[in-house]
Amino acid sequence: MNPFAELSATIPPSIMQLYVVLMILLVISGTLLDIMHKKSAQYFFEKGQTLKKLAKRELSGGEKISIALATLVEVLTSGEFDNPDRRKSHLMLMYGFIVFVVTTALLIFGLPGHSSFLTGLLWHLGALSVCVGGYWFWFKIRVDVRSEGHPWHDVHLLADLFIVSLLLMTTFALAWSVLQGIGLDTLAWIAFFIFIAAATTLFGTVFWSKFAHMFYKPAAAFQKKIAKADGSMDKLPEIPDDLSSPFVKERYPDIPKYMGDTPPYMGLGIRRETPTHF
Repeated sequence: MNPFAELSATIPPSIMQLYVVLMILLVISGTLLDIMHKKSAQYFFEKGQTLKKLAKRELSGGEKISIALATLVEVLTSGEFDNPDRRKSHLMLMYGFIVFVVTTALLIFGLPGHSSFLTGLLWHLGALSVCVGGYWFWFKIRVDVRSEGHPWHDVHLLADLFIVSLLLMTTFALAWSVLQGIGLDTLAWIAFFIFIAAATTLFGTVFWSKFAHMFYKPAAAFQKKIAKADGSMDKLPEIPDDLSSPFVKERYPDIPKYMGDTPPYMGLGIRRETPTHF
């Protein structure tokens, strides 16, 4: 079940291991360059200091830990997506990618010895999970006019660089493994070349693609929850429950001006129907 074992007869394991290390270094350097270019760390720090001054109360250490755990659960379950199909697709992509990358390292660094059957099986299942979740997103969810409404053939170089290179990598990794296993060597080498080219593109273009967003999203989600809990509300006004109360009229004089002394109930708004977008 380890396709890299047969490959090691042609390419030395040390070369494959060097390639994995190089990809890790490319991800780290690309992320650091992205942080410096976009000044993301500076943005989150300065925004946090600003919101701290607007906070109505100081959160305890226990509350912050609780919020951090809630954020972790949201990230691990893709809780930011209201559309259940989008959430399932994202979960398949996320966990499939993690399993595929980790097992790739285990299979390659386990050479020239024999890897376990389970590791090889998880490598294939991880790649398959990425393919199912990714193609589901690309051909079903992404083309839905209620979400993005992009035709499947409408590819944008930088915006779609991450998902396209990810899908090519896992698709041709599976194709290479199957073709190599049934003895179609020429086709297997073509699939292997595309697999490596896509992997190099994925990990080598972190600075230009959406790859680094997986590191920013948890920080942004945590800061948003903190702002809601301490009352700073991310500089946004609180939404009052009773629009006719004297306090609301005094604080928001435009409400009685445009909606009268007893504003009517405006309904659920965007939540009036089950989410079918993102």
